[in-house]
Amino acid sequence: MGVEEKIDIDVFKVVFRAIAHSDNLEIMATHLTQLLVGALEIKGCSIFALNPETEELEPLASFGLSISYMNKGPLLSDKSIAETFAGKPTVIRDVSNTDRLQYPEDAKKEGIGAIVSLPINFYDKVIGALRLYHRQIWDISERDIDSLLLLADNVGLAMMYTRVLNALQNIKDTVNDIHTIWLLPR
Repeated sequence: MGVEEKIDIDVFKVVFRAIAHSDNLEIMATHLTQLLVGALEIKGCSIFALNPETEELEPLASFGLSISYMNKGPLLSDKSIAETFAGKPTVIRDVSNTDRLQYPEDAKKEGIGAIVSLPINFYDKVIGALRLYHRQIWDISERDIDSLLLLADNVGLAMMYTRVLNALQNIKDTVNDIHTIWLLPR
């Protein structure tokens, strides 16, 4: 008997609507993490943006994980499931039997049994990571991995879209401010 597939068209519909109907990156990411935890019946989910200057993962949104776990220390891209930053989806089926975690004891203390880490790409460049945390050992299907990679790519598009939208809004506000200043009587 094969591994149960959990991601179907209904999950895609809900997730893509959450992405498409938000111009606020943090709100969209928060909704997405909540939806994935519920749909996949897992412990938690986090979305991280990669800071290109420090090579650290900065949390964008998280659901299902404790504040102390999220604040355990900086996540370095070369130490925290590094394969993800080579563009590869990574399944850590059993966190008690791996050397790929930066903070393995914190994961065990948090009650995490397995982690799936997926790159968030934009134009074939890794700009972040989508991480799913399960309470127990996790045998995730290849089809679900492919589906999650598609979702992660769409998160990358949404991240860039909202950054561009915010930049354009800032330019518009600046032009309006300049215009207002020039029109003021002297």
